[in-house]
Amino acid sequence: MSRSPRRPRDLPPGVQPDLFAKGGAPGAATAAASAAAPLAARMRPRELDELLGQDAIVGPGKPLRRMIERDELTSIILWGPPGSGKTTLASIVASHTERHFSEISAVNAGVADIRKAIHEARERQRVSGRRTILFVDELHRFNRAQQDALLPHVEAGTVTFIGATTENPSFYVVAPLLSRSRVFRLELLAPEAIETIVRRALADEERGLGGQGLVVEDETLHALALLAAGDARTALNLLEVAAAVAEPDARGVRTVTRALLEDAAQHRTLLYDREGDAHYDTISAFIKTVRDSDPDGALYWLARMLEAGEDPLFIARRLVILAAEDVGLADPAALPLAVSCQQAVHFLGMPEGRLPLAETTVYLARAPKSNSAYRAYERAAEDARSTPNDPVPLHLRNAVTGLMRQFGYGRGYQYAHDHPGHRPPAEQTHRPPSVEGHVYYEPGTLGDEPRER
Repeated sequence: MSRSPRRPRDLPPGVQPDLFAKGGAPGAATAAASAAAPLAARMRPRELDELLGQDAIVGPGKPLRRMIERDELTSIILWGPPGSGKTTLASIVASHTERHFSEISAVNAGVADIRKAIHEARERQRVSGRRTILFVDELHRFNRAQQDALLPHVEAGTVTFIGATTENPSFYVVAPLLSRSRVFRLELLAPEAIETIVRRALADEERGLGGQGLVVEDETLHALALLAAGDARTALNLLEVAAAVAEPDARGVRTVTRALLEDAAQHRTLLYDREGDAHYDTISAFIKTVRDSDPDGALYWLARMLEAGEDPLFIARRLVILAAEDVGLADPAALPLAVSCQQAVHFLGMPEGRLPLAETTVYLARAPKSNSAYRAYERAAEDARSTPNDPVPLHLRNAVTGLMRQFGYGRGYQYAHDHPGHRPPAEQTHRPPSVEGHVYYEPGTLGDEPRER
C-alpha cells in the first residue's frame, strides 16, 4: 500500500507544505524539468541572465533586478504580450527568493481560491515566519470583486503580489490594486532574441533538442523568428513540431526547412485582440498614419487589422471620422467618399469590402489636410459651456403667431437674399452679446479651403 507524503510538523492542517524552497520554482518551472513537457516549458530560463529582450527592466543595475537579487520585492504587475517572459520572470523570482511562492491562474480561480491562498500565507507566516509571494497569472481575467478580494492582504503585507497580464492595467486592474503595485512593461522579443532562444534549444542536450541530429540553416532560423512575431513560446512550439516531422537522411540528419516551418505554422498568428490593447494601438497607428499623409504606411496598418480579423465596419467608421476631422474643408469630397465607403463595406461584406477600404484609405492619406472645422467647433463649444445661457436674439426668432410678433419676434431681421451677394448687412448680429465677435473658424491654407466661398 502506498503512503501519502508526511506533512511537515510546523504547518497546521489546511496549509500545504512549501514545494518551492530557495532554488525552487513555481509550477511552470517544475514542468520544465519534465522530459514530457513541451519544449517551450523545458527551455524556460532559470536565471535573469538567460532572460532575453527585457534589459530595460531586468538588465544590470535596473530596479526590478536589484529587488529580485536582494529578495526585497514589492508588489508588482508584469504587463506584456504573450511569450514575452512574464511567467518566466515569475519563475525566476521563485528561484531567487527566500519566500514561499504560491501561484494561481485567473482563468480558473475565484474568490475562494484567493481566500485559501491568503489563509495559507497567513498561517505560514504565523508558524514559520516565512513570507509568501502570490503570483496571479492572466490577472485581467479577474473581475472587480475578485481583485478587491486581494486588496486588504496586499495592503497589510500578508502577501507580496505579482500579477501578469497581456492587457493594459489602466483598463483591466482596479485603481486601488494598481496604486499598490509597480507596473513593469515587457516588450515583444526582437527577431535576434528569438533566434538566440532557438539556437539555445537546438544546442541544449538536457532540456532542448541537442544531440538529435537536427540542422536548421541561418535563413530558416530567420524565417522562424519572423513567423513567431515576437513570441518565444510560439517560436519553440513551431520548432518542436517541425523537428518532429523532419525526415532523417541516410546519415540520420534531420533538416528543418522553411517549408516544414510554414507547414507547422499554417498561417502566421497576428498578435491582435478586437477588444484589447492591440485593437486600440493599431487603429491609433492607422489614424495617425493617414493624418500624416503616408498612404503606404496607412495601407500596412489597414492590412494588419483586416488580416487579423478586425471588424471592417469599425475601420470604415473611423475613416468617416477622419475625413471630417483631419481632411475637412481642405477637400470637401472626402467626407461623402468615406460615407460611401461605409455603405459599400456594409453592402459587400468581406473579403470584397477591403477594396473600398483600401481606396478610401489611400484617398484620405493623399488628400490635403485641415482640422479648421474641428478646431472651430471646439472654440464654439467652450463658449457654449463657459458663457451664460443667453436667450436667442429676438430678430433671429421665428414669429409664427400674432403674440410672438407682438413681443418683437423676428423684428428687424434682414433677409439675406434681398441684399447684394445674398449677404445681410454687416450690422446684423447672429449671437448673444456675450459671445458676439468671438472668432471660431480660421480657414486653412490647403486644398479647397482658401478659396472664396
